[in-house]
Amino acid sequence: MSGPVQHAGMRASNLALVLRAIAEADAITRARLSTVTGLTKSSISGLVTDLVAGGLVEETLAPPSRDRGRPGTMLALHRQGVAGLGLEVNVDYLAALVVDLGGTVRYRHVATRDNRGRPAQEVLAELAGLAEAATAAAAEQRLGLAGACLAVPGAADGTTIVRAPNLEWAVVPVELPLPATAYGLSIENEANLAALGELWFGTATPRDFVHVSGEIGIGAGIVVGGELFRGAHLRAGELGHVILDPDGPPCSCGGRGCLERLAGLDAILQAAGAPSRLELERRCRDGDDRALGAVADAGRLVGVALASVTNLLDPDAVVLGGVFAALAPWLQPAVADALADHAAKPELLVSSLGPDAAVRGAAGAVVRQVIDDPAKFLGWRG
Repeated sequence: MSGPVQHAGMRASNLALVLRAIAEADAITRARLSTVTGLTKSSISGLVTDLVAGGLVEETLAPPSRDRGRPGTMLALHRQGVAGLGLEVNVDYLAALVVDLGGTVRYRHVATRDNRGRPAQEVLAELAGLAEAATAAAAEQRLGLAGACLAVPGAADGTTIVRAPNLEWAVVPVELPLPATAYGLSIENEANLAALGELWFGTATPRDFVHVSGEIGIGAGIVVGGELFRGAHLRAGELGHVILDPDGPPCSCGGRGCLERLAGLDAILQAAGAPSRLELERRCRDGDDRALGAVADAGRLVGVALASVTNLLDPDAVVLGGVFAALAPWLQPAVADALADHAAKPELLVSSLGPDAAVRGAAGAVVRQVIDDPAKFLGWRG
């Protein structure tokens, strides 16, 4: 049995090697693909044939050139065949988004909801409706789903949300009426997915950075060398539970004086006397002193917490995401001042994805599964 197993493993590895090279190049010739991967032209030919037949790669004509005769054939990702479904449950909204194999958004829907205190199954039933609508929209565009990934504001194990303190959920199994797919459903922390979304789809994002997701809670995704750092117990990035005031207000984690209790959206709205994020932004644009002061105070606290993180990890950049991206014109200067006061000198960036970062990262995670393990997809399709 060792011969066939080894052969299957080698084929799977080579399929992934070829598909990753095509994805990174955007468009590439067979000859160049052989050079980049180190595989023989005959091996490339067979592997490409399988990827084309499986709907993952398409052949296109190279642009005409004066230096050659007949135009050659280029290989590129097939953006009309396979897609990833990203879903998100957050404290104040639900989201669904579909991206094709090239990462282009093909469908997006966000439903504003206050999910705190709502029964988990009620929220998941509503999410199922969003998932069904997204699946139908993908089918209308003749995109087949390869899988789905759900972003949640907490920790997950398999297809169970283990804990989501700001939703008041614990040990919630997730079952959604999704079509059968090659990679099924996975669940991941929203801050981690937001960081991956920024890495894959953001603008000029370095390979070493900390992405700060500012919402009701505050989370961070840590990317080192282009890879997500999860920590030994999958708890890396709990920035919202960095303690800034041991005698401060109690937090849902059981501690006191955590950053998210002092500088999360609820704390900012309360300090500003604003009923909603949109009203807070309006007041800031209008120059309201109370609103501007509340945002600046939160920015200073975020900067103090980030100073410790950046002095420890030494990332190239910190990326402000989520609500913090929307408030960046008024929040960013205070964050920058606090970082400078503590001798921390990362580049301070604002997310180009904003509140979509996590759901984009969720959909992108499915696409990455296809690119990293196309043999599983081709085997599922038969």
